[in-house]
Amino acid sequence: MTTLSRSPRTSLPPAPVTAEVALSPPAEGARNPWLAWAVALLFVAVYAPTVAWLWERWTLSVWHNVHGALIPPLVAYFCWLELKEHRGLPRSSSPWGFALLVPALALHVIDTGMHTQLLSAVSIVLAIPGLCLLLFGVPRTRAMAFPLALLAFALPIPLALTAQLHLVLRHVATFFTARIVALLGVPVYVDGTTLHMSNGAIEIADACSGFSTLYAAVATAVLCAYATPSWKRRVLVLVLAAPIAIAANVLRVVLLVFMVRLQGFEVLHTWQHPATGVLTFVLALPLIFWLSIPTGSPRAPEA
Repeated sequence: MTTLSRSPRTSLPPAPVTAEVALSPPAEGARNPWLAWAVALLFVAVYAPTVAWLWERWTLSVWHNVHGALIPPLVAYFCWLELKEHRGLPRSSSPWGFALLVPALALHVIDTGMHTQLLSAVSIVLAIPGLCLLLFGVPRTRAMAFPLALLAFALPIPLALTAQLHLVLRHVATFFTARIVALLGVPVYVDGTTLHMSNGAIEIADACSGFSTLYAAVATAVLCAYATPSWKRRVLVLVLAAPIAIAANVLRVVLLVFMVRLQGFEVLHTWQHPATGVLTFVLALPLIFWLSIPTGSPRAPEA
């Protein structure tokens, strides 16, 4: 019988173990995790008075940029989505951030002497993309470029820049309101932007022009156009945003006319007057959201 036996293994000296060290630099945030926090705290300290002023403007009344308070959290959310989607992009630091940060700080310094707060608010819109370039680099900032640009909608627009548009909107509201209430059996005489009725007159002032609703509707339409995947829906909401806002304001003025007819002019000095302003947002903004939603379900892939 032949016995099969394993031949003894020849003992060889162990091979030298070599370790390869990656030479790629760590990410900027991992290299210095305190840098972003230090920059954020410095940013808050510099712009805290301006942010307080913006909050005061946003919450002043329903007639003044009430939508502005929603813009920063929405921008932060969309930026987070973009960074999540483009997480594979390299993270670095770009000196191009100073091209935005230096003019932004210059505007802030100028506003410190002028005390307008508006120039400082504009500088925030410039400073945030500049900081993103310094902390995240060009590729990631480019991915967030559109959401960051939406920060401009949070800025209050001075009346001096929109006086002519206010006047046009007042005439539009007066014209259509007069036609609608006349069809509903209420005799009315128009004098400029004033509606004369049998028991008095209602003047369509700047606060009732609908500019605040128009501004919010355009901002909402741009946000919806950015979020929707359908290019047809994008065009639809961008084209119809202004007509929807104007129509909502006309309906509000018509409602005010009938409230004055039924309750007298004292109703204009009660909570019901600003409540009708909220009504314009309730009518216009959900409609814009609804128009941005694509109809139908996506087709299943064919085998």
